[in-house]
Amino acid sequence: MVAANCNGPSYRLTFDDAVNVWLRYWAGEYQNRIAASFDVNSARVNEVLKGHRHIGSEDRAREIAAREAAA
Repeated sequence: MVAANCNGPSYRLTFDDAVNVWLRYWAGEYQNRIAASFDVNSARVNEVLKGHRHIGSEDRAREIAAREAAA
């Protein structure tokens, strides 16, 4: 059986997703595994990590990481 939307676009990362990408990357997860969990191409995750998409997500992730470390 073939999925109904097999040729449609995959998921598009949101800003909040990008923040999670940073946190998971810093925790040691591989880019391809992060991408697979969001059903996106690993290039989309790389765009976040290179600063080409969702500008400011790294700063937001740093704030969250600092807050969690202080708790």
